[in-house]
Amino acid sequence: MDIAHFYLNGNTDAVEFCPHDSYNHVLAASTYTLQEGDNPSRSGSIVLFNVNAGSGQLDLLHCLESTGIFDIKWSPVEANIGRPLLAQADSDGCVKVYSLESSSDGPEEKGLVLREGTGAKVSSSMCLCLDWSPSATSVVVGLSDGSVSLLSRSETELEIEQEWKAHDFELWAASFDTHQPHLIYTGSDDCKFSCWDIRDCPSNLVFRNSREHKMGVCCITKSISDPNVVLTGSYDEHIRVWDIRSISKPVNQSSICLGGGVWRIKQHPHVPGVVLAACMHNGFAIIDLRGEEIKIVETYSRHSSLAYGADWQKGGSKEGKRENMVIATCSFYDRLVRIWTPQCNISADPIHS
Repeated sequence: MDIAHFYLNGNTDAVEFCPHDSYNHVLAASTYTLQEGDNPSRSGSIVLFNVNAGSGQLDLLHCLESTGIFDIKWSPVEANIGRPLLAQADSDGCVKVYSLESSSDGPEEKGLVLREGTGAKVSSSMCLCLDWSPSATSVVVGLSDGSVSLLSRSETELEIEQEWKAHDFELWAASFDTHQPHLIYTGSDDCKFSCWDIRDCPSNLVFRNSREHKMGVCCITKSISDPNVVLTGSYDEHIRVWDIRSISKPVNQSSICLGGGVWRIKQHPHVPGVVLAACMHNGFAIIDLRGEEIKIVETYSRHSSLAYGADWQKGGSKEGKRENMVIATCSFYDRLVRIWTPQCNISADPIHS
């Protein structure tokens, strides 16, 4: 069921609901727009919204202009660092961290704004993706030259702790292992899925799979509930479920074709084994990974452009009742953000559409 929509001023590539209690209604969207010509330039923004699904409202809170942004991520709740932080990876090769704060003046009085805090120039290449460590003391960044940078974060600064050449082409996915934070997973346009141990400097390659993905690896996420499972998405239109207990040779347990390049995978915040995927040329899909066979249980095709960003709203009922399952999605060239709820009944039991 559609709730609300909003057109942004730039090509929209990511939407992220704030996971922190008291701020679950806050949605961040980022944009990346290439101005072509003799002197090409890249512009972008982060836009904050207040989402009230019950009243059908999607209200603009704050807009922060920037260079072109490829990825944004809220700091993890388990880090317990107080006010939420939002990190961006941008086309100038920088990582910036903003804090979510109350506004006390101007037109956003009594609202929320992003205040710029720490930042670092990581590379002359573009920063394409990032992820927080579970403790929020580190940020991993994937770069357009195939390199990885590991940044350490304090209250006052971001510092490059390590950097290494991980892949041959653009590195679109970099993710901490939430159960073993000394491990980092990476994926790239070179079709390789790799794992690194950052306890060594430079980081050691734990494994590399270069056979399963037929095209570039776009996204990687660790299972919230199962420490042995990692999910990958690829331009080859498949979402894959990996068993990493055989650490030197991860096993591809199962996969399913989603009919479009799998750009993002977001796990349901309360129901293990249910994920939301942005499928580029084929809209969005809710997938049930439980049971012997992976199933697509619902698709959403109300966007007319590249399906890039998707996220579940956190908080609400942990029973996974339908009325609490709010989803944000965005598409690139039509600059559109949509808020909607699934029609299927998502619960702790396997989904029946």
